[in-house]
Amino acid sequence: MKNKSLYCLIMAGGVGRRFWPLSTEKNPKQFQDFLGTGQSLLQMTFNRFLSKVPRENIFILTNELYIDIVVTQLNLPKTQVICEPERKNTAPCIAFATAKILKQDADAMMIVTPSDHLITDEKQFNEDLELGITAALKSPSLITFGIEPHRPDTGYGYIEFNSSENEIRTQKVLQFREKPDLSTAETFLKKGNFYWNSGMFIWKGKVLKDSFEKHCSSLHDVFFKQVEAYNTSNEMTFMKQAFNSSEGISIDYAILEKEENVTVVLSKFGWSDLGTWGSIKDITQKDANLNSVNHSDIHLFASTSCFVISEKNKEILIDGLHDFFVIDTPERLMILKGENEQLLKEYLAKMQTKKPKNG
Repeated sequence: MKNKSLYCLIMAGGVGRRFWPLSTEKNPKQFQDFLGTGQSLLQMTFNRFLSKVPRENIFILTNELYIDIVVTQLNLPKTQVICEPERKNTAPCIAFATAKILKQDADAMMIVTPSDHLITDEKQFNEDLELGITAALKSPSLITFGIEPHRPDTGYGYIEFNSSENEIRTQKVLQFREKPDLSTAETFLKKGNFYWNSGMFIWKGKVLKDSFEKHCSSLHDVFFKQVEAYNTSNEMTFMKQAFNSSEGISIDYAILEKEENVTVVLSKFGWSDLGTWGSIKDITQKDANLNSVNHSDIHLFASTSCFVISEKNKEILIDGLHDFFVIDTPERLMILKGENEQLLKEYLAKMQTKKPKNG
């Protein structure tokens, strides 16, 4: 039987700029079928939690631009879509959703997850999820999920935990570490007690509320002190005022990096945050020359380690490219060298500054 006080908050408000030009502000990556499964990343995430969480207890936290997409893709009532009136990072919207749910269920426990991650072992994921739920029930601790690193990746934050020798898969977090340089990442791997930060969490609503009061009193006062408007016709007016007065800050900076009572589940399920084109390339099928394409009318000659996406009714010839991303859409084309992938956001910012201003 599902726990009626277990809730899930799916974070789906991002723009996905690292997946330009396929992901745009009007249609970000979480609403697209990047993996060719017939489901968007959001739909895959939603369905993943249905075995544990009552359907009516799953809330989507997104931007008001995307409410219609969410309702259509998930067949949800709008009451389960929480639309932040302005982007203020993750802490304000999590605080709002937590206070809203606590008002109707004082015993609420919440799973918080991004909408656009890939889980390759669903059975193991459910086992690890159960470990996290049990840990959150037994102690007033915030629970996070760590992923064992298999390379010294500089694109992830790291979790340093108590011991790499103990076989127990729930460990006390010593500290969260920012995205490191390569040398530091290599040191983390050698030490063995550093896992990637997955950005997935479980906690009792009351425990998170107390952490906000202790570590981020400004957001606590905005969202938890005045609860009369929640779940009423005045909620939207209150929400706009609350977000307008809130600082923009992530849940990591606001709470997790300051809280001493944090536990990490040393997770074993296959995981990717699908944060870059390279992460998609890593999991796609490749030919003998390590090229990946999304349809059979893409022809590569004297080319290796390329990743190519285009419309399926377009014939494409590519010659002499090595380690390039080629993403072709009806309105935009990107040809990006693989080693420069981390510069994509910088390039897009420069492109924006060059656009002529209206008037």
